Amino acid sequence: MDKHVLDFAVEKTHELVNAPTCSSETKAAAQAWLEAVNTENEAAETRKYIEELEADIMPIDNLIGFAESDAGAQVFGAEKAKDVAAHAKEIKAAGAKYCDCPACAAVEAILSKKDDLLK
Repeated sequence: MDKHVLDFAVEKTHELVNAPTCSSETKAAAQAWLEAVNTENEAAETRKYIEELEADIMPIDNLIGFAESDAGAQVFGAEKAKDVAAHAKEIKAAGAKYCDCPACAAVEAILSKKDDLLK
């Protein structure tokens, strides 16, 4: 694997792990991948990590739907949920495909290098 791609993925993975919006499952997959870097397990852990990231990134339409739901109001609070929905609609109109919270932004950056990481 290209050293620059690996360094980029490691940096973004640290951002992901430190993001307050990172789920425990994603954090565990990230930690397992970081521990496998430069070992004989790197390729297998990279495949598992990419699968986890693809499963966990929040598509923008899902974020909008969640923010506008009763569950979204319970998680964010009623007013914040309206703000989240409005923000999500705004970034969708600008071309965003995914949520732009710190965790999803890091995941999107890592997945942009997916083909190079899986080589």
